[in-house]
Amino acid sequence: MNNIENYKKIALETRKTVLRLIYQAQTSHIGSNFSCIDILTVIYGIANIDKDLKEDRDRIVVSKGWVAAALYTFLARKGIISKEDLETYCKEGSKYIGLAEPNVRGVEAAGGSMGFGLPFGVGFALAKKIKKEKGKAFVLMSDGEMDCGTTWESALIAAHNKLDNLIVIVDFNGLQAMGKVKDILNIEPLKDKWQAFGWEVREVDGHNFEEIEKSLTEPASKEGKPRVVIARTTKGKGVSFMEGENIYHYKAPSDEEYQKALKELESNG
Repeated sequence: MNNIENYKKIALETRKTVLRLIYQAQTSHIGSNFSCIDILTVIYGIANIDKDLKEDRDRIVVSKGWVAAALYTFLARKGIISKEDLETYCKEGSKYIGLAEPNVRGVEAAGGSMGFGLPFGVGFALAKKIKKEKGKAFVLMSDGEMDCGTTWESALIAAHNKLDNLIVIVDFNGLQAMGKVKDILNIEPLKDKWQAFGWEVREVDGHNFEEIEKSLTEPASKEGKPRVVIARTTKGKGVSFMEGENIYHYKAPSDEEYQKALKELESNG
């Protein structure tokens, strides 16, 4: 099986798992999870990380930590956490809550407080440079996090320190908690902004596995520049009635919606 077909299979299985976890827990953020599953599929496919969590591993920071269901599913696939633990997601007494928490094995940094992930990523990448250690730091961010001052402070620090081992992926689905990104605080032209801050910028379809993989693995056009990949995505991707609907930022699937969504996903297998 080639990479692309394997990615498709993994992403579909992950969507079904995340749907089930969120439905069983009757919790939120299914739209946000589905938005970035294809991106995380490729990141966890190419990153140097395994169940042993070696010190020189690549670091994956999920800044949009409200996609914890997807993050924990990938950690379970890697054998970093157990599948039994995964089943406790958002249940009473479980440490597997709906935000990325570093008390969970394999979670590099707390995610969910907007704008905090990139500072962690800069720290990991800079530490690797200082220690002359191989590997990269990947940071998955939301488009809403482009509203945050910490994002742009960190972007300046990364460019100043020539952190070409740092890759940021912006999950740009155009929606945030209270509405459309362009209406809450317009961040365009986003590509020009990152370039002005000294970054190499790539733009991709965030659901095209080939484009995502190429953007993360191709050699840099110029050494000494951190890279940002602006991935255009659809919130709720994979389930037609959830796609582009911001209500699924908050709403847990009903019994009927769960069955309908599961049937649709299974028909895509």
